[in-house]
Order: sequence, then structure tokens, then C-alpha cells
Amino acid sequence: MVTLKEGDKAPAFSGKDQGGKKISLSDYKGKKLVLYFYPEDDTPTCTIQACNLRDNYGLLKKNGFEIVGVSPDDEKKHKKFEKKFNLPFILVADPEHTILEKYGVWDQKKLFGHEYMGVLRTTFVIDEKGIIRKIFTRPKNKAHAQEIIAAMKK
Repeated sequence: MVTLKEGDKAPAFSGKDQGGKKISLSDYKGKKLVLYFYPEDDTPTCTIQACNLRDNYGLLKKNGFEIVGVSPDDEKKHKKFEKKFNLPFILVADPEHTILEKYGVWDQKKLFGHEYMGVLRTTFVIDEKGIIRKIFTRPKNKAHAQEIIAAMKK
């Protein structure tokens, strides 16, 4: 269960991106960050969400946002996903669920009566000082970029 709240300091994290480069929250100090967590590369809903962010990448950048996606997939799978869909942003591999657990998005899920551990699709918008300004626990996959921009203009 996501226990972080808007106004909380974003938990520090580090991991490797799809190119094997180390990425940390501190790399984004002084920048606005859209940190989105998703269950798996190249699945229908995750692809719709990633492609919406890709298609609106210019608009998000124009509004000062950097984008980082995190899932339990490894770097190799992220690289394949990035190439297949021409994704212009960083995807961090978290197969050990370290970052997922820090953000409270690795939790019990239920599908067709079956319970299992998985990623709660969630997006955190973090400001230049590392404070969580907005949390989307049910992002609109087909209009995610638009909802991020609209929420941050309030």
C-alpha cells in the first residue's frame, strides 16, 4: 500500500537504467521528476502508458519535467522495450524490488480471485527540492501526460 503522501520527501533511490548506467534520485535535484512505477515491459496497459508519455515527451519537457519509469524487469528487457517503442526516457531496473518497496508500490494484488505480490501502478511527481507534489494511484494510461500537466498547473 502506498503510504507516502503529497508533501513528503521522496525516498532516495538508485538503480541501473536500460543502458546499465547508475541512476539516482539525486541526479534530478533542481528538476521536476515524473517517477512512474509499472508492472512489466511490453504488456498492453504498460505499453499504452509508456507510449502516452513518449508521445507527450516534448510537452512534458517544455513544462520542465524529466521522466523515469521503474519496474521489476531487468536492464536487458528495458532496453528491448525502449527500442521497440522508441522511448526517449530512462527505465530503471528493480528486480530486487528495493525502489518499489521504498515507494510502497510492491504490494498484494488480486486478479480473478487470485492473490499475488506485484506492482501497484503509481506515479509520483517530485519537485526540484525532492518533495512529492502529486501522487497518481490510478493513472489514466491513455492521457497520463495530460493529467500530470493539468494537476501541476493548479
